Amino acid sequence: MKTFLFTVGFLIMVYSCNTTGAGEADNPFFSEFDTPNGVPPFDRIKTEHYMPAFEEGMKRQMAEIDSIVNKPEAPTFENTVVALDESGRMLGRVSAVFSAMSGACSDSILQAIEKEISPKLTEHGDNINLNENLFARIKAVHDDSVRVAALTTEQKMLLDKYYKGFVRSGILLDGSKQTRLREINKELGLSGLSFAQNLLKETDGYRLVIENRDDLSGLPEDIVAAAAKTAGNKGLEGKWVFTLSKPSWEPFLQYADNRALREKLYKAMYSRGDNDNENDNKDIIKQMVSLRLEKANMLGFDTYAAFVLDERMAGTPDNVMKLLNDLWKHALPQAKKEAAELQALAKKEGQDIKLESWDWWYYAEKLRKEKYALDEDELKSYFQADNVRQGVFAVANKLYGITFRQLHDTPVYQKDVKAYEVSDADGSLVGVIYFDDFAREGKRPGAWMGSFRKQEIHKGDFIRPVIYNVGNYNPPAGDKPSLLTPDQVETMFHEFGHGLHGLLSKCTYNGLSGTAVARDFVELPSQVMEHWAFEPEVLKMYAKHYETGKVIPDELIRKIENSSKFNQGFMTAELVAAAILDMKWHTITATPGFNPRNQEGVKEQDVRKFEQDAMNETGLIPEIIPRYRSTYFNHIFGSSSGYSAGYYSYLWSEVLDADAYQAFVEKGDIFDPATAKAFRENILSKGGADEPMTLYKKFRGAEPDPVYLLKNRGFVK
Repeated sequence: MKTFLFTVGFLIMVYSCNTTGAGEADNPFFSEFDTPNGVPPFDRIKTEHYMPAFEEGMKRQMAEIDSIVNKPEAPTFENTVVALDESGRMLGRVSAVFSAMSGACSDSILQAIEKEISPKLTEHGDNINLNENLFARIKAVHDDSVRVAALTTEQKMLLDKYYKGFVRSGILLDGSKQTRLREINKELGLSGLSFAQNLLKETDGYRLVIENRDDLSGLPEDIVAAAAKTAGNKGLEGKWVFTLSKPSWEPFLQYADNRALREKLYKAMYSRGDNDNENDNKDIIKQMVSLRLEKANMLGFDTYAAFVLDERMAGTPDNVMKLLNDLWKHALPQAKKEAAELQALAKKEGQDIKLESWDWWYYAEKLRKEKYALDEDELKSYFQADNVRQGVFAVANKLYGITFRQLHDTPVYQKDVKAYEVSDADGSLVGVIYFDDFAREGKRPGAWMGSFRKQEIHKGDFIRPVIYNVGNYNPPAGDKPSLLTPDQVETMFHEFGHGLHGLLSKCTYNGLSGTAVARDFVELPSQVMEHWAFEPEVLKMYAKHYETGKVIPDELIRKIENSSKFNQGFMTAELVAAAILDMKWHTITATPGFNPRNQEGVKEQDVRKFEQDAMNETGLIPEIIPRYRSTYFNHIFGSSSGYSAGYYSYLWSEVLDADAYQAFVEKGDIFDPATAKAFRENILSKGGADEPMTLYKKFRGAEPDPVYLLKNRGFVK
């Protein structure tokens, strides 16, 4: 990770599973990891290692920067751009582990370290980004048209990335504006960190305690068992506890007959960060929106969205909104039809109610059973987490020839984590991937991929990547293994697609390898993998009943196929609504969102009203809320807010992934070797070594056809 390019959106995370003391002498971060495959030595990493390693890492990188700046030789691509790309290896090492682990096992002590290190890292990044002598050398290389013409495409991409990175970081601003920009960056870093920490506290701090077994009516056995296990872990034996972790609250909404409790749990979920308490995120949102606008204006953009999109495939807010509005025209009418169906079903069952948002999952599951004779709980019996992972591996093997071997002796950071060595078809080492599947306290919500070490070529050596996938699935309970919902199966395939993007990278430079691509292109490798998850041929590979071991029957596969477009109005509407909300926050031009100095005449933005007005403008029906409300929209406001003005990316990339999968369909073989080879060579291995659309057209032969997205969601035939 190159801190000097990503400080504002830097994901501050910590490793808290081992907190015994340690001195600098045995700090594993001070040198390259001397371990098989270069994996982090989690058995030796201690909390006290982080701050010394960060301090020393920043010190070493600044010395490396000084060495570049003070070279007597004229600037060249190698002695300036490549040298910059290779700087900060120690800082990257500690940052990668620190970043990954905070999502997995955060605690109050380490959150304090986060707050201490965040402004220091921001300042360090600014000291590099605003180094005029360093930029002068970069600019000299950039402006030498003769030498630039002799560079490879990948080298030109790296040069352009660093040159634009400096410009976008404010190097061309005058001194006073640079000083203000530094202040903004620090405030944004700390605000995003506070947002994420508040959300974690709100998520972990709530529990719905059930004492009467009758209140569990309708819930599947494994969900009840998981709730009993959670209660036991909290010292509440004989009771049942449901939390705001998605594997807990979502099935409760889907199956619990007790409507009042469904409402209580759902409102707790969507009120996170909006409870007017010490964890409230509304003021943080107002501050971040205002600071982002100020920063964008300083850098010559009317809105923050315009600033962000200037380096994305979409290009402009207008292009994003066109995509979202086109989808909305299909999604909203379908969602209204679905709402009417659910309301009619409730009436048919004798429920004199008005359908509310906390009723949707419950009646949708009933309607699924009625229309397709498909019981999602029955499906879960065939989706044991370990088997699904093996299914993911089998798909990757058939597509790309790679194999996976579990590493039982490799140290891991938590007992449930599993590490695998990945080999290519010729037996050569590809890299290592970790799977951290199960929900627990201290783990942030959602699912994600990252790297402990990125692929690159360093001093002539091919550095193999060390990747991780993180999920939040229900852990095993008693004698029952972890069973996944279809949505969670899709999530595992999705995150592994990101993993493949990191594992199969074959780039020269760290700054371009793996997932170092435009945000609205990065979801292509992940989302295209989802297409294989429920193909009949693939289901036969991994979907085996956890008790009998029998392969999923053809009849059940047909039900899955028949119901594949069910509830797509709802699913698309909540996703598009969240993307529109993101764009609304980041296309503000004149109305300040925050008034920290109580200036006269400055109108503060009311977060709840802003959000409601935005949704009213779209015509979103009250039975549906955005997938993320503002106060828990970690993608755009948290410390990992790389999706600010970018949540649309999932849909932009879906245009690509739906068209890409069609390439396999057209061959009549979803594992067509030539198509798989083309996808690996032109997409997965290339990282950011060329323009995204250029890479896509090299794979597909043409730009993507948006119609396949609409077909994928069942909006057109």
